[in-house]
Amino acid sequence: MLETQVQLPLSKSESARRMIMDAVSHTVSPGPVADCDDIRVLADALAANTASGATVDVGASGTALRFLTTYFAATPGTDITIDGCERLRQRPLSILIDALRAMGADIECLGSEGFAPVRIRGRQLAGGDIEIDASVSSQFVSALMMMGPTMAAPLNITLTNNIASAPYIRMTALMMEARGADVEIAGQTVHVRPGAYTLPGGPVTADWSAASYWYAITAVSAGWVTLPGLEENSLQGDSAMRRYGEQLGVNTDFDDEDTPDAAVLSASPEQYSRITLDMTGTPDLVPAIAVAACTLGIPFHFTGLATLHDKECDRVAALQQEMLRLGCILEAEDRDSLAWDGRRAVVITRPVIDTHGDHRMAMAFACVAIFVPGIVIRDIEVVDKSYPGFWRDLTAAGFTLHEWTGEPQQPAEEEAQT
Repeated sequence: MLETQVQLPLSKSESARRMIMDAVSHTVSPGPVADCDDIRVLADALAANTASGATVDVGASGTALRFLTTYFAATPGTDITIDGCERLRQRPLSILIDALRAMGADIECLGSEGFAPVRIRGRQLAGGDIEIDASVSSQFVSALMMMGPTMAAPLNITLTNNIASAPYIRMTALMMEARGADVEIAGQTVHVRPGAYTLPGGPVTADWSAASYWYAITAVSAGWVTLPGLEENSLQGDSAMRRYGEQLGVNTDFDDEDTPDAAVLSASPEQYSRITLDMTGTPDLVPAIAVAACTLGIPFHFTGLATLHDKECDRVAALQQEMLRLGCILEAEDRDSLAWDGRRAVVITRPVIDTHGDHRMAMAFACVAIFVPGIVIRDIEVVDKSYPGFWRDLTAAGFTLHEWTGEPQQPAEEEAQT
C-alpha cells in the first residue's frame, strides 16, 4: 500500500498576485513564492528594463501574459513588448485589451488583433465603468482589479455571461483587502477605489491544484498521503478538491495529532458509483479527477469546461485522445462538457501518453501507472511550469521511473515509464 509524505509546491495563483501587488506598491513581501516556470518568467519580466522598448518572453504562461499586459498598460513610462511561445500566441486576449483600451491604454497587437505579441506604452488609466465577458478567463478580471488602486477614478467592473473560475476573483479581492486596498464584490460587479497597497503580502500557502494529483494517486492506490502546509480554509478555489475527493473515495483529515498543519489523505471504500460535477469554478481540477475516475471505473459527467479549450492545450480534446489509448471512450456533447459512461475499447499495445505540452495532462496520468505498469508519458519536463518536483516526489512515493527510449518493452515489466 502506498504511504508517503509530499511537500507540495507553493501556490502559483497566490504567488503571481502577490508579485503584481508588490510591483505596484514597490515593496517586497516576506517569504518565498512558488518556484516554477510561470513565476520565474513573471519575476524576470517585472525586473526588466520596461522603458527600453525591449521584448519580454513569457513562454507558455497565460497568467504572466494577462497580468503583465494590464500591469504594464497601467504603469506610466513603460514601453515594452510581451511575446511567448506559439501556443501562447493562440490564447485569446481581446477581451482584456478592449477593456484596457476603453480606459485609455495604449496597446498595439503586432500580429493578429486580440492576440500576443503586444506592444504596450504605459500610462495612468482612467478607471470608470466597464463591462467584461468573464466567461473566458477570471484572470482578465483579476488583472484589472489589481491595477484598480492606481487608476484616476473608481473602477467598476460589471461581469457578463457565466463567470469562469469565480473563486479566483474572490481570492484576488481578499488578497487586495489584506494589503489595504478598497475593493468590494457586489453581485456581478466589482468595485475598486483609487488608493494604495499599504501593507505587505502574507505568506504564500501550499498549492491545492498540485494536491489534486495526490488525491488521484490516493484514490487509485488505496493509500495514504500526507500533505504538509495545505490549508483547510484556503483562499484557493481548488480547495474544492477536498469535496470532490470524497466522490473518488478519498477522505481528508486536518486534525491528525501526529501531523499537525497538514492534510492527511486516506482511501475509503465509499466511492460514488457516478460523478456529476459543475467545474465552472475549478476547471484545472478536471484532468486529475477524470483520469482517476476512468482508472477506477467510475462514470462521470462534467460541465463548465468551456475555458479548458484555451489552456496550454485543448484539455477536453486531449483527455478524449489520451484516455482512448487506455481504452476509455470519452464524449463531449458540446463545448462545455465531458462525459464517460463506462464504454471501453480494446487496447492491445502499451499506452504512450502525449502530454500535449500541458503540465496538468502529464501529472494527471501518473496515477494510471498503479493499474498499468510500464505506461509511457512523453515530455515530462512540462511539469516545470507549475510543479518541478513532481517526478521526484512520485519516485519518493515508491514509483519507479526511467527514461523511455522508444524501444518495445515487455508489458509485464513492473515500471512506470517516463
